Amino acid sequence: ERAQVRLEVYNVLGQKVRTLLHQKMDPGFHVAMWDGKNEQGLQVSTGVYYYRISAGDFNAYKKMALLK
Repeated sequence: ERAQVRLEVYNVLGQKVRTLLHQKMDPGFHVAMWDGKNEQGLQVSTGVYYYRISAGDFNAYKKMALLK
């Protein structure tokens, strides 16, 4: 069913770097791209980041690496 989806990127200190999605979406396969910039549009450093995705009752945290 259609749900409010939120996708956020965090640094290793747990500070939110950027919100990539915050909108209602239909079920199915979707792709989101992060350009490596923070909310102010500044390039962040290479390293490990975490993303959090929530949609309805679903929540997940995953690790990713940003390489330049």
